[in-house]
Amino acid sequence: MDTPARPRLIGLDGIRGLAALFVVLHHSYLMAFPGFPETHAPAWTGFLLYGHFAVVVFIVLSGFSLAVSPARNGWRLDSLAKFARRRAWRILPPYWPALLFSLLVAWTLAPQPGEGVPTGKSVLLYGFLLQDVFGSPSPNGAFWSIAVEAQLYFVFPLMLLALRRAGATVMLGVTTGIVVLIGLLAPHVSVVDALMRFTPQFAALFAAGVAAAGIVQASAKWQRVHWQWWSFAAMVPVIALIAIAGPVWTTKNFIWVDLAAGPAVALLLVAVATRQPKPLVRLLDTRPVRSLGSFSYSLYLTHAPIVVVAYTFVVGPLFGTGLGAFGVMLLICVPVTVAFARGFAAIFEIPFVKHRSWAALKAAMAPKTPEPVPAAD
Repeated sequence: MDTPARPRLIGLDGIRGLAALFVVLHHSYLMAFPGFPETHAPAWTGFLLYGHFAVVVFIVLSGFSLAVSPARNGWRLDSLAKFARRRAWRILPPYWPALLFSLLVAWTLAPQPGEGVPTGKSVLLYGFLLQDVFGSPSPNGAFWSIAVEAQLYFVFPLMLLALRRAGATVMLGVTTGIVVLIGLLAPHVSVVDALMRFTPQFAALFAAGVAAAGIVQASAKWQRVHWQWWSFAAMVPVIALIAIAGPVWTTKNFIWVDLAAGPAVALLLVAVATRQPKPLVRLLDTRPVRSLGSFSYSLYLTHAPIVVVAYTFVVGPLFGTGLGAFGVMLLICVPVTVAFARGFAAIFEIPFVKHRSWAALKAAMAPKTPEPVPAAD
């Protein structure tokens, strides 16, 4: 008997693509309006200060995407070794070339703002994804989150075990409780404060994404819930808090703001997974947005050096800072970073997504032997 085809979860790649593009806008904004977290930019551009929340989306979405298959299989992984190989295969082939690209730009053209020229220590720490464990000059302002993502893969099997044994509520509650305890103790206990460099709230956000993936196996009753309105209701207080408190307070309290935003993002993913609201899902599934999502990881990895070079050598000398400079940054950086990332992904990302092993990749790249043409009678 044939196994029924599982419905495709449309829209998730589109969310990745738009989030990556927002990070490009954010870094372009910071070059044109320096002084983060304070800014003298027009108020209507203030939302561009918060590129950090695109990473919040990435982390929740990562937990959700990784958990979809286990959720359909009783919250079990096929194999821990296979999971580790697949994650390394997915993350590292684009990451290491992007690291080399970033280092070359920082060494020969311009280092990242606020960072010194990368050192040998930078090469080792960033090469082994230990940049959040030890400090060194960063070759790329976007790389900090890649280490956090990789470290979350180690706790993912434990989250699945907790889900099987105790359920989503307990798993999510325990994970969030540990993070809250760290946040409360950090200002008073130096040993605990050292844990803040690992962005511990991302563990709770990742767990929220994992728990939300249960929607793929939920009953029709739960599939019919209007999750987008629950997401909207959860997001409104967070937006209001950020608007009232301002960027300085928000950046100093990311741990609490992130924890507040996580449920809204998770509920939005549940809504999109159940194809709600339809206009948003249709937008996310349009060809340009899906295409952007297909190389969003490459865009995230490679855009920062390009943004810095564009400002340092073109926009800064000609336009200085301000709204005009920001407009020129967008005109240059959006098309250039997207085009560069698409070419980069064609070599270092997309082939590794399509082919899951060296053997499959080599077979796909091997020249095809033309079939012999039958001799004419």
